Amino acid sequence: MTKVVITGGSGLLGPSVVQEFLDHGYEVLNVDQKHPANPLCKTIIMDLTDLGEVYGGVLEGADAVVHLAAIPVAYSHPNEVTFRNNVMSTYNILEAAGALGIKKAVISSSEASYGFVFTKHNLEPLYVPIDEEHPRFPEDSYGLSKIINEQTAEAIHQRTGMQIVSLRLGNIIAPHMYANFLDFIHKPELRKPILWSYIDARDAATAYRLAVEKGEIGIAAVNIAADNSSMDITSMELMETCFPNVVDFREPIQGYETLLSNKKAKEVLGWQPVHNWRDYVNINEEE
Repeated sequence: MTKVVITGGSGLLGPSVVQEFLDHGYEVLNVDQKHPANPLCKTIIMDLTDLGEVYGGVLEGADAVVHLAAIPVAYSHPNEVTFRNNVMSTYNILEAAGALGIKKAVISSSEASYGFVFTKHNLEPLYVPIDEEHPRFPEDSYGLSKIINEQTAEAIHQRTGMQIVSLRLGNIIAPHMYANFLDFIHKPELRKPILWSYIDARDAATAYRLAVEKGEIGIAAVNIAADNSSMDITSMELMETCFPNVVDFREPIQGYETLLSNKKAKEVLGWQPVHNWRDYVNINEEE
């Protein structure tokens, strides 16, 4: 049985990722600072910013590591705390995994690395849909930490040959969160900073599994987003309303398609999101 260590399995995304691997026959160990509300597998409590603790046995016998653990948002902690936690936990897990001979790792990057999510200076995209080649200008320590983490992955891959995939996640939506959609689907400004993107936690979980199962990737970073936006307003109307200065459209924008391109993830991972918010939200209930 293939063993995977998942860090941060007790968080918002964690249960879906743990369940995905369990459903596909993996032995799973969760590593976190807290126990999950509904345990699905064994959990070990540890501090991932302490390299000694990371080396202390949790990775022994693992075939792959999936790194979810992080402070998940900017400005919830002092900037240096967010940066230190997110950078050092990622460095430590990859450093230890590489030294122990683990062959595959998947880390959690973010759309926030492009800079729009937490901008205080009204940063706008240069073009849409945003693909992985779009320049990244984060102002905040969270987005910066994600760029550093991807560079750490490149360095560890270069030194050890470990396959490392960085998933630049859009806004994570766990199933219970669809109840909130009626509050914003007709209010463009509320989700403008994330370019109205989202990703169902179960679809994200599939991407993590495929990133472990696929071979010959080497090193890669891919956006993970649903095929459609989170809004009941066409994507072109959203752009015209909120980003009228953006005139570079790299693909036809004709309906509700995502503005955070997921084409590379489909090509590299063979991944396809299947959960659409419209299947879980009754638009006719909106007041």
